[in-house]
Parts: sequence; structure tokens; C-alpha cells
Amino acid sequence: MCPRQITVLGECVADAFTQSAGTRNELALRVLPGGGPANTAVALARLGTPARFLARLSGDVFGRLFRTHLEASGVDLSHAVEAAEPSTLAVAELDDRGQAAFSFHAQATADWQWTSAELAGVDLAGTACVHTGSLALVKDPGAGVVEDFLAAAAPRATLSIDPNVRPLLVHPEVYRARLAHWCGLADVLRLSEDDLELLLPGTAPEQACDTWHAAGARLVVITRGADGALASLDGERVRVPAAPAQVVDTVGAGDSFTAGLLHHLGTRGLLGGRLTDLRLGDVEAACVFAARVAALTCSVAGPNPPWQDQLAQAPTDKPVVRQLDSTH
Repeated sequence: MCPRQITVLGECVADAFTQSAGTRNELALRVLPGGGPANTAVALARLGTPARFLARLSGDVFGRLFRTHLEASGVDLSHAVEAAEPSTLAVAELDDRGQAAFSFHAQATADWQWTSAELAGVDLAGTACVHTGSLALVKDPGAGVVEDFLAAAAPRATLSIDPNVRPLLVHPEVYRARLAHWCGLADVLRLSEDDLELLLPGTAPEQACDTWHAAGARLVVITRGADGALASLDGERVRVPAAPAQVVDTVGAGDSFTAGLLHHLGTRGLLGGRLTDLRLGDVEAACVFAARVAALTCSVAGPNPPWQDQLAQAPTDKPVVRQLDSTH
């Protein structure tokens, strides 16, 4: 089945990776196009899902880089706003495990300045799913506009949210205060175990899933890096191991997992409503596929998700480990 369009809303970020320079008085930076929502849109398009990206793209050197990257990956930018403000910049330093620590330069940048008028003309008639998250939902002045857009989209499309907590830019308490409201809007909530610890410190993943189910989210997926993922559909749970990978870095892996999850569900006609036809076996298969997409992203530098034809070369999947307890 040819999947229907997925519309992604959110930021583009210039990810600048530190590199050793010729002298101790120099620091070289290698800049790659990134940003959680942009990474997800790129991954969806490369996998074969028609992906439209609602973004505010600056006309500066980074904004031109974003536009070239997105268009080369097949992302529809027909509703992207040409913004006067500068692009957002993140400087990343990798540790010996490939994990990135970011410092952000994001004051008054293009990504957070959404107005109601900029989103008013977006036609969702052909959209099966709207995905957003990260800073778009918490950075003023545009955060409230994005939430209003989601509320208006809910009757017509499946809603997917990835909180992608960035404590250096926005205090986790801001996310905590809005999360129940987002769960009331969202059908799919995908987050990392790091997000979980920031949002509900000391809470077991299963308990967190039940908390977010009670708030309204039908499908909750918590990705756990090398430990795979826990997926919970209305309290029925399954654990999926990580796919084998030669890790270069983990930048963009969670965004690629989200794209793989939504792509797999979309190709089976399961997006477009409140997930009423979704079963745990569908979730399991989608998470196994998503883990392969994430593993391939980890095998290259930066947020560079795989194309569809690369999946045929991916390592075979490990067996799924089920959790039998389905109580709430």
C-alpha cells in the first residue's frame, strides 16, 4: 500500500560538530542540517512516505543548507515559511560512546516565531498523520500557535508527538506542565529514556506508560538506546531489542525511529484516525522496523537517516522479547 502523506511541524537546527584543528588556539566545526522534526521529515521521505514539512526557514547560510538538504531528500516544502530571523545553531561535542552534548544558540531565531496566519492555510485533507514535538511545543511565542494547530488537526489526522526534552534551552518543568495536555491530543507518544527521566524522575517505564495512557495517548513508545524499546498500546506491552549497529554516533537515532514507526504503520493503512484498528502485533512489527532504521542512522555521522534501498542491506533482526503483563 502506498502510504498517505505525513505532515511534520517543527524546527531545523544547524548541528555543528567539534573537530580537532591544527593548533590549540583553533576549533574547527563541521555543520550538518539537523533538528528533531526536520530529521523525522527527512527520514520519512527517504523511506518512501510523502512527507510535508511545516518550518520557518531563514534566508541565512544555514537556512539555505536546510532547504537544499530537505528538498534533496524529497521533503515537500510548499508550506515552509521564508523567515527573516536567523537559524538556530547547536554545537555538539561527542563522547567516546558517540553521545552528543549540545550547547544551543537559539535566542529569537526563526523556528519559534509561528503565527496563526502562517498555519491557517495548511490543508490537511491528504494528511494521514501530523507529527511534531521538541522545542516547537514549548518555545514562545509560537508554542501556543502550534498547540492550537494540533487541536484543529486532531479530527482529521492521527497525531504523533515526540517531547525531545532540551533542558539547556527550556526547563523540564515547562514540558511536565504541558505533557498531560499533549497526551490528550496525541495518539502516539514516542520519547527516549532520557526524556522519561527528565519528565518523570525515578518512574519505571511501565508506570510512565500507564500515566500517559490515562492522560489520553493510546500508543506510547519509549526508546532505550542499546536496550531497544518498550511499546505500550493501551497497557498491552511488548519489548523490542535494538538492531545491531556499528555506532559512529547516536545523533538523530530517535528521530529516525519515530519516522520508521510512522512509516510502517502508514504503509499498512493504520494512520488517519484514532488508531482503532491497531493491534499489538502491528506495534511490534513497526518497532522492529523502526529499530533497523535507527541502527542505520547510528552507523553514519550526524543525523543522516537511511534511504529505503539501504534497508535491504541492514542486519537481520533479533527476536522480539514480549512482556506478558498487560495490566494498567
